[in-house]
Amino acid sequence: MRSRTSASVERRARAALRVTKARMPKARAWAHLTEKTRELICIAVAVTTRCDAGIGNHEKKAVKAGATREEISEARGVAVAMNAGAALAFSGRALDAYDEFSS
Repeated sequence: MRSRTSASVERRARAALRVTKARMPKARAWAHLTEKTRELICIAVAVTTRCDAGIGNHEKKAVKAGATREEISEARGVAVAMNAGAALAFSGRALDAYDEFSS
């Protein structure tokens, strides 16, 4: 069960999304990726940006586009791996900061 805060955040996020969609060009040239592939990418982005509304929205769309549980799990795994890589890359900055501030 979601908290009231979570539901409120989701409502505001959906309202912002409606405004954004209204400003986007109506005719998009989606020609190279399938709907399923786009939704799997969206899931990975939603996971890396920690967007609950995006995860739910794009999981639903991915299932509707024919994505399997295994494909969705793999997309999530790619997102986790990318986050781990970024964490590793940025962990050096933490040591650099320590060296700077401890001198």
